[in-house]
Amino acid sequence: METESVRSGRSDRSSHSQVARQHHRIHGGRRSAHRSSRSSDAESQRLRRGTDRDTDPDTDRDDRSVSTRASRRMRHGLASEFIPEGGVTAVDYSRGRPPVVHDDDWGDNTTVVTGATSEIGFSVEDVRIGKDLEEHIGFRCARYLGFVLAAIISFLAFISPVAMIVLPKINVLDWPMDSCKPDCEGLLLGLGFKLLILLLGSWALFIRRPKATLPRIDILRAIVLFLVFILTFAYWLFYGVRIYLKNDVQYVNIVAFSGSLVDALLFVHYLSVVLLELRQLQPQYVVKVTRSPDGESMSYTVGQMTIQNLAVWCLEQYYKDFQVYNPYLECLPRKSSQRVTGFKIYEVDGVSGGTTVAPSHGMLSPPSGGHRDTGHNDRFYEEQEYERRVRRRRARLVVAAEEAFNHVRRYDKEPGAVGGMSPDEAAQAIFPTLVRPLQKYLRITRQQPRYTTENVLRHLALCISYELSSKAFLERYMTQGAVIWNDKGMADTQKWVLMSDRLLSRSVGNGTRLQLKQGSDVGLLVVVRRIPHFNLVEQVFSEKLNKFVLRLNSEMAV
Repeated sequence: METESVRSGRSDRSSHSQVARQHHRIHGGRRSAHRSSRSSDAESQRLRRGTDRDTDPDTDRDDRSVSTRASRRMRHGLASEFIPEGGVTAVDYSRGRPPVVHDDDWGDNTTVVTGATSEIGFSVEDVRIGKDLEEHIGFRCARYLGFVLAAIISFLAFISPVAMIVLPKINVLDWPMDSCKPDCEGLLLGLGFKLLILLLGSWALFIRRPKATLPRIDILRAIVLFLVFILTFAYWLFYGVRIYLKNDVQYVNIVAFSGSLVDALLFVHYLSVVLLELRQLQPQYVVKVTRSPDGESMSYTVGQMTIQNLAVWCLEQYYKDFQVYNPYLECLPRKSSQRVTGFKIYEVDGVSGGTTVAPSHGMLSPPSGGHRDTGHNDRFYEEQEYERRVRRRRARLVVAAEEAFNHVRRYDKEPGAVGGMSPDEAAQAIFPTLVRPLQKYLRITRQQPRYTTENVLRHLALCISYELSSKAFLERYMTQGAVIWNDKGMADTQKWVLMSDRLLSRSVGNGTRLQLKQGSDVGLLVVVRRIPHFNLVEQVFSEKLNKFVLRLNSEMAV
């Protein structure tokens, strides 16, 4: 009897489900027919209006679907190329939010705002392209403007001694001049070597690619350039007034005057080395750089520098020492836990409904003292489980990589080998052995958006070509890696926003704080603290006091 009642209940439920599916298909067909009729009516109304717009809802829908598929491929990365799986991908699951379900009628009940409001076909995209081009050109000009200005002033200062010596010898000016004697020739020889030393020193110190485009003028660099300009202008002024206007015929005096200008330029170069290079080498402050939102921090020692130069220096250390920020690691996979509040008992022969029975003392029941917060316990066990899974998949990947690399030998080291493969062919041959454990490890460490099949194959072929070990191959994937080695997020120019409560051209001090932000995800907080003064007191080591006694008690074993 019990078996027959259970079967009858199942048959009833199956019949109800079939009826519900048929009803759903019928109403679904009506809704689709209604939507098609509505769309045809809307199309006919648009044709009747005679509008001259070229927009098509189908085209817009296709563009939207294409962009959605392209962005999905970019997010999936290695996971979508290696092993296609159904359901929610690891990237969407790690973000901690359900996938967005689009309405089927979005093309009919969506307002589209475009920039094509006139007959000339002018759109918002044209404005954005023109603005980006203007910002690109303006950035290029601002990036190299200071370098070009410094190069022009330095070049004029460098050729000024040569021009002062050559002007009396050319026939353009009516200036009688005597011949150069041995003492004059010695001055010319020393002048040539000084100019060569000045050229090499300037090339080593100033001729370099600008590391950053600063929002404020660098005061120390501007002071050096101002000194060079004033020095060159003053020497040319004295040259015109004291030598040219008085028609000095002593050529040795002109050579000595030009040599004094070169000496002054050498001293200015020495001053620039002290101000721009040596001044910031002596540690005076400790800088702590903290990244938000993951909280990774590093501490460094710096010398005396301006706030904007400190920001550039901290960014250099950040790209070198900090690991790549992975936002997908913030949302670890969590298992849904449901509390037991009661039990529902069904009777097959008796009442068809269910009655809820409160848990008794012998049953598993929630705590009676109200709601108990177990979030920290859940988080602790989830992190433990996640670390265990990472270690397990890492071990599988290491074993698979070792087995794959053991099958590859260089052609000249294998006696009796016939034929040979290139590094790319060898990588293609052993890649199927690595693909599954590598894909699983990258998925659980949330690195699959950063690596593609071609990227992994290229790295594998490079390791095979240089006879690297399996651990050298896996080194790239075992950690998130430094920011500078993130090929996907790197560009020739990185834009950061600098914020501080003090003027950026001022020097740093004790308690200086500044913030660097890149987009809306990554932010760096920099806090400066002065290194304290250390007072060392000498204490003489006495041999007489270097003696000890042993204190014993009854409980101590000797």
